[in-house]
Amino acid sequence: MNHPSPLSMERRAFLLRSGAAIAATSVSSFPAIGFGKSLVEPLKLALVGCGGRGAGAANQALAADPNVKLVAVADLFPDKLAVGLDALKARYGDRIDVPPERQFAGFDAYKQAIAAADVVVLATPCAFRPAHFEEAVRLGKHAFLEKPVAVDAPGVRRVLAAAEAARKKNLKVAVGFQRRHKRGFQEMIKRIHAGQLGEIIYTRAFANTPLRTGLVRKPEFTELEYQCRNWYYFSWLSADFIVDNLIHGIDISNWIHGAYPVRAHGMGALSERSPDYGNLFDHFAVEWEYPSGARLFGECDRRPGCWASVANHAVGSEGRADFLDGRELYSITGKNPWQMKTERGENPYQIEHDDFFEAIRKDLPYDETDYGAKSTMTAIMGRMAAYSGKIVEWDAALASNLTLSPELHSLSDAAPVLPEANGLYPIPVAGKTVAL
Repeated sequence: MNHPSPLSMERRAFLLRSGAAIAATSVSSFPAIGFGKSLVEPLKLALVGCGGRGAGAANQALAADPNVKLVAVADLFPDKLAVGLDALKARYGDRIDVPPERQFAGFDAYKQAIAAADVVVLATPCAFRPAHFEEAVRLGKHAFLEKPVAVDAPGVRRVLAAAEAARKKNLKVAVGFQRRHKRGFQEMIKRIHAGQLGEIIYTRAFANTPLRTGLVRKPEFTELEYQCRNWYYFSWLSADFIVDNLIHGIDISNWIHGAYPVRAHGMGALSERSPDYGNLFDHFAVEWEYPSGARLFGECDRRPGCWASVANHAVGSEGRADFLDGRELYSITGKNPWQMKTERGENPYQIEHDDFFEAIRKDLPYDETDYGAKSTMTAIMGRMAAYSGKIVEWDAALASNLTLSPELHSLSDAAPVLPEANGLYPIPVAGKTVAL
């Protein structure tokens, strides 16, 4: 990853901590597990997407269950695959059973990796998540999906359809909204739903993480390879950073309201253009309206030197709630005051995998796809509003057939967006751009 943020430094730092020492060991093959069996039987894990997010998630999957072994990996780029795999080998030794014949590279590599496993971690750029999840469900695999789960409405609909098929097969599906697994968030939401704030009037969400670090192009890169390596800075791959970063705060707001917005309007822009920044905006401010009439005011900002804040807030008729993630401080002021400070050692990235693998082992119901897909759609809806400069309705947004990400087969394929003569990429223009 080129852009570590406060929300995910712990997971992504895994590669930095583990990459120095390499301990490669081969192990014998082992049987596949059936659903609901005991901890004495091994689970075969596949990792699709070997960057910081993927290697970090695989690390937590292996830590969650001592009888999980990594047996296959896939990535678009062999060099990225090698870095992630070496970091995992350094930590887990012979629990990494991935010989060269189970190391797959290319756009179709996910198919072979998924086929080799019982459980899959899907952590490529989210443009590819719907197809990868569909394949995992088709083959009957439990799946952990990194957020966001799609870049556009057609992708969200594909994920929702695959989730329905997964439920029929009794597959366990986790989505990487780790805040839902934090004790502080859980306790606050429980109190809010019990009425401790009275009637919810509005919520606020911030993901202001001022950092811009795009990848400088190498002469040997094709246009498509450059964009895929610099994926965070192209909306067809990352969905723009309102979807990738603010989505956590949006999901918490949806959880607080117990609903999804009916409409949104907002604005955003790119304040300083450069070739390595691609075609993203670098700041957004959006207002979403819920069926109750309550609002979510959300903003995210990556402009260097600007105010940094990652937090959620809720205001009701009888009080206010403040979620200070990172500081681990949760408080309610007003008619029913309350405060909780949790230990900073709590690792929600690990807890979400602990919960996921417990559900697999004990055959417990486990399905995070509904809120995973619909919170993704809420964020996409905000992007649509900012790109177009228009009010966007939920039903129209979800029904949109505008596709950002094409089907790709080779790094020689044409890139979906191309630089202009000055090397800069075209960006949306509010009032002119068709965004849904």
